[in-house]
Amino acid sequence: MGGKITVFGAGNVGGAVTRRLIERKLCQKVVLVDKTPGKSEGVALDILEASPIDLLEPVCLSGDDLEQTRGSDIVVITAGATRKEGMTRDDLLKINAGIVSECVSKSARFSPYAFYIIVSNPLNVMCQVAMRAGQLPKTRVTGMAGILDSCRFQYFISKELGVSVENVQAMVLGEHGEDMIPIPRYSTVAGVPLPELMSRETIDTLVSHTRDGGAEIIRLMQTSAFYAPASAVIQMVAAVVMDKKKILPCAAYLSGEYGINGAFVGVPVKLGSNGVEEIIQIELTEPERAALSVSAEKVKKQMEILGQAC
Repeated sequence: MGGKITVFGAGNVGGAVTRRLIERKLCQKVVLVDKTPGKSEGVALDILEASPIDLLEPVCLSGDDLEQTRGSDIVVITAGATRKEGMTRDDLLKINAGIVSECVSKSARFSPYAFYIIVSNPLNVMCQVAMRAGQLPKTRVTGMAGILDSCRFQYFISKELGVSVENVQAMVLGEHGEDMIPIPRYSTVAGVPLPELMSRETIDTLVSHTRDGGAEIIRLMQTSAFYAPASAVIQMVAAVVMDKKKILPCAAYLSGEYGINGAFVGVPVKLGSNGVEEIIQIELTEPERAALSVSAEKVKKQMEILGQAC
């Protein structure tokens, strides 16, 4: 079990992450922080009042006193405005850049050696905003989305083929958004590559469904997804806290890998106790590599919009 984990943002994702951290016993203490008066206290109290039934240790603190966050091993940033129907992740750019920058700047004073997991959208750009705001080394900041997007692709594949999700492995690279890049060649069912199991037309339909996965949930329930994003965060936290050296698709800062410099892009990384310990470079076709470059250029353009050009 790790020491202390801080979660910024007591909304649906932050609350779900906090609950799962306690359930999984991944730390000794969780600190939930939100700028809205009473919100983090209310969410924490709701979680803790279930402890007699769930037999969970009451390890959750809350509030806006950042002294409680001092010495955190991991900081999860979920704070920010959420997408509403008709909005793209890019619409949130300037609003959430200010929120993420403020959270990380304050947090870094109390936890200078923490590992940061960014969930706020547009995710790839928010990772770069966080790195700048906290003056963090690139090994200590990453973004959650690749796991979430891959899980969505994995679920849609299993549903289409009528097989257990446990038999499916899926790979999604690039930007967390409309330009994400599901890679069917590296997506398998019981080790069999996806193109050997279904037609190109079916694969294209599943790829489109994956790209639209977040927007579909917003259309259905009028708010952003939170259960699946929280589960993705927990997988990342477990990899770091338990030093699993697990290969996961995450947003990582590239410095020449895949021919890309100066942008957070979703790629396979090795996560362990030292954070992003290695960026795994897999062989890509020319179209796949070109699509990854397009994702990187989009992130760079968004940074330029913020006046923080790479």
